[in-house]
Amino acid sequence: MQANTTRGFLWSDVETRTLLNIWGEQDIQTALDGNFRNSFVYRDVSRRLGAMGFERTPEQCRVRIKSLKRQYLLAKEGNLRNNGQYHKICKFYDTMERILSNRPAIDPQEFMDSGAGGEEAGDGLEEDGEDAQDGYSESTGECPFPAETEVKLEYPTVPISIPVKVTVGNNSTSIRSQNSGQSASTLSARTPKRPRKRRANFPMEKLMEQFLEQSAQAEDNFYRMEEQRLQAEDRRREMEHTRELQMLQMLGQMFSSVSSVRPGSAATPSKMSPPARAPVSSSASQSRGQSSHVKHPSPKRDCFTQQSRLSSPDPQALVFDRYYSLGSTSHRGMDDDLLSLVKNTVPPLTSKKHKGQDGRIGIVGGCQDYTGAPYFAAISALKAGADLSHVFCTKEAAPVIKSYSPELIVHPVLDSPNAVEEIEKWLPRLHSLVVGPGLGREGLLLKTVKEVIEKSKTRDIPIVIDADGLWLVTQQPSVIQGYHKGILTPNFMEFTRLYQALHREPMDSSDHQHSVMQLSVAMGNLTVVLKGEQDLITDGSKVFACNLEGSGRRCGGQGDLLSGSMGVFAHWAHSASAAGVVRSVNPSVVAAYGACSLTRQCNSQAFQRHGRSTTTSDMIQEIGSAFKKLFES
Repeated sequence: MQANTTRGFLWSDVETRTLLNIWGEQDIQTALDGNFRNSFVYRDVSRRLGAMGFERTPEQCRVRIKSLKRQYLLAKEGNLRNNGQYHKICKFYDTMERILSNRPAIDPQEFMDSGAGGEEAGDGLEEDGEDAQDGYSESTGECPFPAETEVKLEYPTVPISIPVKVTVGNNSTSIRSQNSGQSASTLSARTPKRPRKRRANFPMEKLMEQFLEQSAQAEDNFYRMEEQRLQAEDRRREMEHTRELQMLQMLGQMFSSVSSVRPGSAATPSKMSPPARAPVSSSASQSRGQSSHVKHPSPKRDCFTQQSRLSSPDPQALVFDRYYSLGSTSHRGMDDDLLSLVKNTVPPLTSKKHKGQDGRIGIVGGCQDYTGAPYFAAISALKAGADLSHVFCTKEAAPVIKSYSPELIVHPVLDSPNAVEEIEKWLPRLHSLVVGPGLGREGLLLKTVKEVIEKSKTRDIPIVIDADGLWLVTQQPSVIQGYHKGILTPNFMEFTRLYQALHREPMDSSDHQHSVMQLSVAMGNLTVVLKGEQDLITDGSKVFACNLEGSGRRCGGQGDLLSGSMGVFAHWAHSASAAGVVRSVNPSVVAAYGACSLTRQCNSQAFQRHGRSTTTSDMIQEIGSAFKKLFES
């Protein structure tokens, strides 16, 4: 089927020829000559045209045919005067000549009276009678044309034109034939249907040119106005759709805030608060005047007890601290508290430090097919403030990753026979490990990575698992389950696979906060970051939401920027926790919140500069300014 190459009310040459081929078919012409209503006939023409791939209404088909017939008749009348240059007036003259030559013969007197410059005379179409334009004013009876005008009349059935003289008066018209007395007497004996009005002192050629120019101009103006009307209608519908979406979002926020209010939750905090973690201190929240619930830590309990409480049908078994509002200040109290904690974990830049003291990060990943992801993670760690960044990849990927940046230390050992030993000797020098960017799903590589994770856990190194590393966790959850310095960063699809692998049932997509807490508890209170419209962070005791404004751009590689910077923040947060700086919140949660905020700020700044063409490389260039704006201002 041909594609419709026209837009709006404009007709292309291909579409016009297809219309003429359909209109010239024998059954269509027979129906037009018969007693059928033309609306039914052009409805059939429109249907056949639609079958050929061109969507047009019956009225559009009828108007187009009338326009073509008008051009044809004007060209035919001016054929001899213009020395046969009729194609300048009618592009489809030959096609119209072929179609109309098979129509019934036209009466000469009727042809003359109906006007050669109007619609095709004698074709039996009802729309021709409706649209025939006569210049004669019946109310005044005036006729400004001279009494005698030499014209030529051509008939589709008469091969030779007959020049006659037409004497135009108020009540009668006489015709004198120059070739045959019999034809003259026959023509003069007929009474005209109605006299025609002519313009005085204008040759027919000039009148024809003016008529064609005015007709073409009017048709262009009509199409232009229709296009403008359609565009205005589209804009109006888009604005209405946008307003409806905004209203639905506001209603959704209102309903979720109403459903989150549980009576009696503040009265018995010690009874219903989740175990094992202490929330943000109450002084900062109360000083800002936020109406948030502050709970006190409860004693630790067994993981199975937590799972049984999560599966309890009691609707008040879990209490989440949520901060809702309908304005732009949503979650502001929580954001300020966590951002202040992240700022406290950032080490100061002094001249007394040595190379590597602010972070030596290891990236485990990178194979022949995926070389960009480990580079993005490693360079993001350096840009965020790490001193050294190591990449443990396969032999084929190493030269490519080295060519990206000379600042990276690349080890082509991931697919070697003694890969675990080669990586293990570097573990004492590393402060944190990021597993998964560009790893792939080859069985040998996944086996090596599993052993590397086990070795890292024995050294108490913070581990961030992303991308294909999450595929390994989905197959073998025990590899990281219960490790308090582990962080998982799944997107929605990876989170769904993890949830179904652990719970053996579909996830409740209506409440992501409840689902992410269930997954964290099932993984032994592991820190989980569910990436999405808002990043949900939890360690099984409390759900934090990072709502810093980003953008609608979702290019590949943003998750690698997040995981690489999170490795740096994890080292800083756990070092600060060991020094007693961070006491009230899990250091892994603080690190996750800092990395999510940095990634969103980079995305926002890069989008302001580059718009739709924003890439991860553009975001990496914004890490320095975004970090300074968030954590050093």
